[in-house]
Amino acid sequence: MPAPERYPLALRVNGREHEFDIEAWVTLLDLLRERLSLTGTKKGCDHGQCGACTVLVDGKRINSCLTLAVMQNGREITTIEGLAKGEELHPMQQAFIDKDAFQCGYCTPGQICSAIGLINEGQAKTPAEVRELMSGNLCRCGAYPQILEAVASVAGISRNGDNKLHPIVTGTVPA
Repeated sequence: MPAPERYPLALRVNGREHEFDIEAWVTLLDLLRERLSLTGTKKGCDHGQCGACTVLVDGKRINSCLTLAVMQNGREITTIEGLAKGEELHPMQQAFIDKDAFQCGYCTPGQICSAIGLINEGQAKTPAEVRELMSGNLCRCGAYPQILEAVASVAGISRNGDNKLHPIVTGTVPA
């Protein structure tokens, strides 16, 4: 059987240029984790339903498990590992620490990248909009109120009249 066809790919990942020859079926998530050893981006459901794999492509958030790496040729990819400037954390990373917006931490990289993306997109102006725009990022530990606090603090979104930000999602957290 002949070897599978490979395709050239050039990406700028976390500020560094990379070139690959890859099979057409390699997802961006697998390329980041397996070929660049950037394991901060998590493989959760591998179906685009949990948001653990969220990264920034040209500043916009995407689920890296749902895109083929070859589709991102020439683009700028930012993962959780590329947000800090040396020892100085990105403001969203610092806000997640300050607001205690994580428990187990598995979803945190995707949550942070998604939050930065929604701010870059300029869509989130209210807590309700943040809740809606972050609804694709699941947190099994239920840190939604703290996540909302962190995102709102960086986005400059004011509190509701009751001086409390409400949880991003209502109801039960999936088991």
